[in-house]
Amino acid sequence: MFRDLRIRFGIIILLTLGALFALAPSVTDTLPDWWKNSIHKIKLGLDLQGGMHLILEVQAEKAVESFMERTKNDIESYLKSKGILVVSASHEGLGIHIKYVESANKDIVSSLITERYPELRIAKSSHKAGHGELLLELNPKRKVAMERAAIDQALETIRNRIDQFGVTEPDISRQGKDRILVQLPGVKNPQRAIELIGKTALLEFKLVDDEHSLEDALKGNIPPGDEILYQRIVDPDTGAVTRKPFLIKKKTLLTGDVLKDAQVRINTQYGEPYVAITFDSRGAEVFEKITGENVKKRLAIILDNNVYSAPVIQERIAGGRAQITGRFTTQEAHDLAIVLRAGALPAPVNILEKRTVGPTLGEDSIRRGITSVIIGGLLVVAFMIFYYKLSGVVADLALFLNVVFILSILAAFRATLTLPGIAGIVLTIGMAVDANVLIFERIREELWVGKTPRAAMEAGFSKAFITILDANVTTLIAAVVLYQFGTGPVKGFAVTLSIGIISSMFTAIVVSRALFDLAFEKRRVKKISI
Repeated sequence: MFRDLRIRFGIIILLTLGALFALAPSVTDTLPDWWKNSIHKIKLGLDLQGGMHLILEVQAEKAVESFMERTKNDIESYLKSKGILVVSASHEGLGIHIKYVESANKDIVSSLITERYPELRIAKSSHKAGHGELLLELNPKRKVAMERAAIDQALETIRNRIDQFGVTEPDISRQGKDRILVQLPGVKNPQRAIELIGKTALLEFKLVDDEHSLEDALKGNIPPGDEILYQRIVDPDTGAVTRKPFLIKKKTLLTGDVLKDAQVRINTQYGEPYVAITFDSRGAEVFEKITGENVKKRLAIILDNNVYSAPVIQERIAGGRAQITGRFTTQEAHDLAIVLRAGALPAPVNILEKRTVGPTLGEDSIRRGITSVIIGGLLVVAFMIFYYKLSGVVADLALFLNVVFILSILAAFRATLTLPGIAGIVLTIGMAVDANVLIFERIREELWVGKTPRAAMEAGFSKAFITILDANVTTLIAAVVLYQFGTGPVKGFAVTLSIGIISSMFTAIVVSRALFDLAFEKRRVKKISI
């Protein structure tokens, strides 16, 4: 029996030392670097350390529209490469309308399109006066899949941007059908974070149309296939902002999908930052072809319909490297590099809800939360000692270990402690002694019927075990459901409650029983103080 007791105390001591090791970095900063680096501090939630709370809505239908526009352009280029003259191509909603000069074989266009674009179906086909017309429609199942993929990609893109932005321990998760929850603890510049998250970052390379008059276009006579885009220019001395117009060909020659890297560099001549971009192998090949075919023409570098620069192509550019200039500040260049590296959002996002929690409010929440834990704990400790005497002291020791275990597990598994989480700890304190109350009351009953103290103690633990297990398992199931379907604050409560239930089971049954057994083995107790 004593050997078994030594094993149990050995396990308890090892677990306690491990818990203190995990908890120490959260309590003091005077620890060796290897210790602080191996175990992180307890993560504090948004409500405890301040920060920003956002709910974003992904406009997934815009991703479908963008796909249809790209597909329309690709069909036009593909048919031309096959020697078919396209008179016009346009898209509206889920349909693409193609008008072409009809060849001898009336079915060749239909067969080419259905073979290359299986996601499209021919809704209407007509032939008259030497011209053919096709109305193509997107498969509805493909539309649903594209919208779902757009939301998933937006979630991953936002997560990548925030990781590179440097926010520690962000909470980014999907909510409902098309919404994303973003919580950024400790953010010092909320507006910059919002701009970084919400920027679509669609990078495009298009030719400037120097063959037509920009002045005429500004008066409303925009040539077919062209559009007017602007470059934002900020005067470094006065800060005044001007907009320079460009007549741009709508056809996109290259997009940011083929980017491999984007880094901030400093122009040695002018001391201004710029963004150096590197294409992957496919992008480098396409970029070399574009520059080779358009020497002495201007190539506009466009991000989210804003022209950043429009340099003249002097020669074929090989090697897959280019640069984006635009009189950036260092921070602007850094943010641009972040969104380019993280990738473009597949669809625009709307901010439905925005809340900022100040650090002062967080400190006040921590102070009040800790006060509630201390007051609640002291009241429970006092009651247990008053009502159960020395047995109450045993329950209080187990309770103290329970709180240590909860906090250490939060630190070790990098779970987040929130204000509702503190409420979960307070609730766990009450639930932890509840198990001891069941055991002690059972021991009292056994003593009243005349059993010896040792037999009463063993009967009390064994008979109360099933009741304790049943109560804690049902509560644990409720906590798991709360975590699965709840939002951030509810999840914080569910996390600490779940950890507390498991920990209290161990301390109430294993630790308390070991202390009672030690008293009977070493001190030969003849009477239980209960």
